[in-house]
Amino acid sequence: MSARLSEFLARHQRLFVLTGAGISTASGIPDYRDESGKWKHRKPMEYRDFVGSHRARQRYWARSFVGWQRFQHASPNPAHLALARLERQGRLIRTVTQNVDGLHQRAGSRRVTELHGSLTTVECLDCAAQIPRASMQQSLLAGNPLLAHLTAQPAPDGDAVLDDYDETEIHVPSCKACGGRLKPAVVFFGESVPKARVESCYDALRQADAVLIVGSSLMVYSGFRFVREASRAGLPIAAINRGKTRADELIGLKLETDCARTLNAAIRGDDSETGRIEM
Repeated sequence: MSARLSEFLARHQRLFVLTGAGISTASGIPDYRDESGKWKHRKPMEYRDFVGSHRARQRYWARSFVGWQRFQHASPNPAHLALARLERQGRLIRTVTQNVDGLHQRAGSRRVTELHGSLTTVECLDCAAQIPRASMQQSLLAGNPLLAHLTAQPAPDGDAVLDDYDETEIHVPSCKACGGRLKPAVVFFGESVPKARVESCYDALRQADAVLIVGSSLMVYSGFRFVREASRAGLPIAAINRGKTRADELIGLKLETDCARTLNAAIRGDDSETGRIEM
């Protein structure tokens, strides 16, 4: 029932919003976990594997080339648009997203911290040069023309399920500036979020009077830490997420409903949405 969330939003005018993969599923981007918090897909590539293995980089870039075709065309859904509307109303301190899809910005949000970076940029691990993702796609295609004909089931964060392709034949482009290894400008599993980015989020949290979690199980520590800190500071916490979260005992208002419909209805003050609320 969105009335309870509407009341929460009305009471708190300086929101710190934390979003996860669940906010983008209505845009056609798969999420990582089921309602019990377990992996739906194979675990994403680890940072140490990507950095230390040419074979791993071949596997990553082959799948990511195919997955990017659909990923780049995803559009913001009503949940992204609702948060952008809250920001325009001056009621949102910061949106911290664990997603790398850029949909908050495309919806019109400006106060956004991409905790795990963005897939729209590729960086060199050796000289730190950066190039647009479109340039990487062109280089991959130039070196691997057969990639243009592959299709695959989409996976989270622009990945794809590409099981029947010999990835050892993939030519992975090197940095044109130094010949180094190229990596998407995102935080991989096993990699640390840059310290300055984390501190910026803590600064925003200190200005907030409440926390709203949208579409995150919080199983990854990088986002959970802010909810834990909010609880320590005595801030009210609400969440819209289907299934278990790592912070269930810290959440005062939890709606296990669809993010897009529930958030959009709550901001409109529409009580037509139904769902289970736990206090």
